[in-house]
Amino acid sequence: MSDAACPRCGGAFHCGANDTAPCPCGNFTLSASTTQRLREQYGSCLCMACLAQLQDPPAPETSKPAQP
Repeated sequence: MSDAACPRCGGAFHCGANDTAPCPCGNFTLSASTTQRLREQYGSCLCMACLAQLQDPPAPETSKPAQP
């Protein structure tokens, strides 16, 4: 894919799946269940804006106790 329309929002975007550089969608964290649901619902790549909205929230940081 190269230039495409996002099946979720209809916005134009460049799909980098076949580019020589890593696709920027790899920067998003999606659970296996979310990924599967999106594949079933849309069947093709989504734009970066939609992936940003759908990505899993970051894991909470564990705070280390202060050392005396």
